[in-house]
Amino acid sequence: MLPFSPRFIVLTICSVVTVLLLGLGLTDHKILHLVVIPILIFGGLTLLGIRDLLQSDHAVLRNYPISAHLRFLLEEIRPEMRQYFFESEKDGMPFSRDTRAVVYQRAKMVLDKRPFGTQENVYSEGYEWMHHSVAPKPHATEKFRITIGGPECTKPYSASVFNISAMSFGALSPNAVRALNAGAKKGGFAHDTGEGGVSPYHRENGGDLIWEIGSGYFGCRNHDGSFNPQEFAKVASGDQIKMVELKVSQGAKPGHGGVLPAAKVSPEISEIRGVGMGEDCISPPGHKAFSTPIQMMQFIAEMRRLSGGKPAGFKLCIGHRWEFLAICKAMLETGIYPDFIVIDGNEGGTGAAPLEFMDHLGMPMREGVNFAHNALIGINARDRIRIGASGKIATAFDMARAMALGADWCNSARGFMFSLGCIQSLSCHTDRCPTGVTTQDPTRSRALVVPHKLERVFNYHHATLHALTELIAAAGLEHPQDIRPVHFSQRVSNTEVKSFARLYPELKPGELISGTQDERFRDAWAMARADSFAAAT
Repeated sequence: MLPFSPRFIVLTICSVVTVLLLGLGLTDHKILHLVVIPILIFGGLTLLGIRDLLQSDHAVLRNYPISAHLRFLLEEIRPEMRQYFFESEKDGMPFSRDTRAVVYQRAKMVLDKRPFGTQENVYSEGYEWMHHSVAPKPHATEKFRITIGGPECTKPYSASVFNISAMSFGALSPNAVRALNAGAKKGGFAHDTGEGGVSPYHRENGGDLIWEIGSGYFGCRNHDGSFNPQEFAKVASGDQIKMVELKVSQGAKPGHGGVLPAAKVSPEISEIRGVGMGEDCISPPGHKAFSTPIQMMQFIAEMRRLSGGKPAGFKLCIGHRWEFLAICKAMLETGIYPDFIVIDGNEGGTGAAPLEFMDHLGMPMREGVNFAHNALIGINARDRIRIGASGKIATAFDMARAMALGADWCNSARGFMFSLGCIQSLSCHTDRCPTGVTTQDPTRSRALVVPHKLERVFNYHHATLHALTELIAAAGLEHPQDIRPVHFSQRVSNTEVKSFARLYPELKPGELISGTQDERFRDAWAMARADSFAAAT
């Protein structure tokens, strides 16, 4: 039985009024004819509210019986009016209504085609498009996958080119984690745990996991917050863990560290993460396990060894260019190379962050992916290191564009949250999520019905890859790995268009080692030091 909550006030009022009117009508037959219509109205609303509580299609209705119908009514009258109910279109809203609508439609497997052509101004500065071929290829029948794992990796992983980005249990509800992982299991793609540790809800349905280790070392930490290699090996050696990922920074708040408010630290989260109750769960801005680029490479090699030879890599939002190039110099000096690097953009991130960090700190994903791609070419390491892209990716076009700039695969957080029913109410940090996605309140998280939502997670992934298949074929290509910058163009002014090949020129193999004059790299390469993240003077 659900405890009383203001969320159920409309249903409660309708129920009480129905009972009172029935009582009045039955005790005084003279007024029965006067209360018949009100009884039918309030009784009908009561039945509607009970149906809302029991149905599994709409999480908002389960959490807000009767009253949430206003949202759907406004959408039926005029789709743009959804902004006035749960979806306030504030400045900086991560995705447009059109993008969110496409995700919802694909998750629900309803028609995602639209009439009347493009919804964008093709003559506005910044408009981008992918070129098609007059000799399109047949649609590929294979599921696009790539193999991740360099020469030192003894257990390479065949990954989908589209996976669930890092979101921790604690930030997400138990049911959200269950549904995401079950959808990943059904669709054969990977689910990044986020830095909050591997919870029982990640393990419950057996989907492939990428275990992310942040500066808090949750799930493999000592009491003082330092890294515990024995605990790490115990978890990382499990069959469900396919890759291990060191989180250096994240797009939402690079250089800030992560925070799970004390209000969301339940006894269960406290046990999983190894932190105390009643206080904010904080990931420090920096790592204790290493302090130099060389030590960082050694730590990644240790992660690979402790995991039993699984792919080991790191994720970051690029900041100072010389720091990433210092990591590249450390690879050359130590001979230790990560199996993969995930580039997060400053436009990414589902977690709460200060406005200044969210909007103005860190390199955007496109520039970050292309910079990392070229840096690895410049040190002759691109062939052995895979690059993942994470940052405001929701559609097949987003994926294709990132791949043209150097990504081998893409991760999405918000896209998969939308598939669960997230409506961007912007209340994630309050533990009052209206759809049960980002809450630890069991009365709210019950709204997210796992068997139903896992199908939507699967559908979204399947439909997005199908759209990517169509894009690739229309361009005359056979696999996403065939996409190059020359396949995209951008309008840089009202009268000028440039190919991505001109906007993002590529270094020659080994150019950083031999000495480059490319101004994007020359000075930063000279400043980079393998033994320190500080710039050489």
